[in-house]
Amino acid sequence: MSLKQNLYSQCQQLVDSRYQVIQKQIADLQQSLSSETKSSAGDKHETGRAMVQLEREKAGHQLAEINKVRLVLSKIDPKTAHTHVGLGSLVFTSRANYYIAASLGPLELDGKTYYAISPETPIGQLLMGKIEKDEVTFNGESFVIEAIL
Repeated sequence: MSLKQNLYSQCQQLVDSRYQVIQKQIADLQQSLSSETKSSAGDKHETGRAMVQLEREKAGHQLAEINKVRLVLSKIDPKTAHTHVGLGSLVFTSRANYYIAASLGPLELDGKTYYAISPETPIGQLLMGKIEKDEVTFNGESFVIEAIL
């Protein structure tokens, strides 16, 4: 399996894991809502239900976000070679290595760190469309694109 395919696989596993956690959280909250019965506490009961409902809505928003990330990942073919930085590119720079996919943070592979970033992040926007040997300045620090896969 190629380096890009390994990174892509790690991204998918991270997203799938987060998706499952959120799904379980929603199921647990739904269970809490449906199992709560009216108690003599009255207002306390209603406050508790409202809190659970707010948590449910929050989890629903998280689920929507993770589904957006899944959609972006589905558009990437890790076997595609790139000459310009774009979605699915693996970019080696004199500063760090970036995998342009989704904002998932650092990925470790063979003792090296690759940062999975979204094209919409500030650094992602700077890198998009660039080619090898282009110089980029981010936060006052310049670095060179050494290779793009």
